[in-house]
Amino acid sequence: MKKLIRSAALTALAACSLAFVPATGALAANVDQSDPQALIKGATQQVLDEVRAKSIAPDDIPRIRDIVDRDILPYVDFRRTTQLAMGRHWRTATPAQQQQIEQQFQLLLIHLYSGALAQLKPDQQIDYQPMRNQPGDTDVVVRTLAQTSGKPVEIDYRLYKTAQGWRLYDLNVLGAWLIQTYRQQFNEKIQEGGVDGLIQFLSARNQELTAPRPQ
Repeated sequence: MKKLIRSAALTALAACSLAFVPATGALAANVDQSDPQALIKGATQQVLDEVRAKSIAPDDIPRIRDIVDRDILPYVDFRRTTQLAMGRHWRTATPAQQQQIEQQFQLLLIHLYSGALAQLKPDQQIDYQPMRNQPGDTDVVVRTLAQTSGKPVEIDYRLYKTAQGWRLYDLNVLGAWLIQTYRQQFNEKIQEGGVDGLIQFLSARNQELTAPRPQ
């Protein structure tokens, strides 16, 4: 079950990773940000179009980062994700520590989904379930079913409304919400070594993921 959740989570992250920048640029303008489901559809389609145009190697970091910068970052509030994952510890961290954790957490998620980008198939199918939100709601969930190895996997996206449009900040795969999962891990690391201990853990993990593999 854990292996299935990990595989599905990577697929979901490849479709719409968690990161934060203001929405700018021509591609951002092509996605309807006024409707949460339309935003997820548009952002996901842009990534799938990239996959169809050219195969992606897991170690092709420059191209992966290019896809992230152009097709994913404009639609997600990663600072909100990091803050919620930190929980009460966010308030005790200094601005410098907050920035370091945000940067290292973003880098970690990019590493985790880089392999999933290479695994996405051109015919990847994603079905969108009827929305359950009410007019005036400012926090909603977009529910989808992704076909992974012939099996439907439930993937939900949580978004909130901003003056610039809807922004993604959490992800649920088979009942496991990303923020909740990382909050537990972050809390354990902070209990062991403080906020600096968490920063060191994230940095070490990222260095491990970027280290050259033995031939």
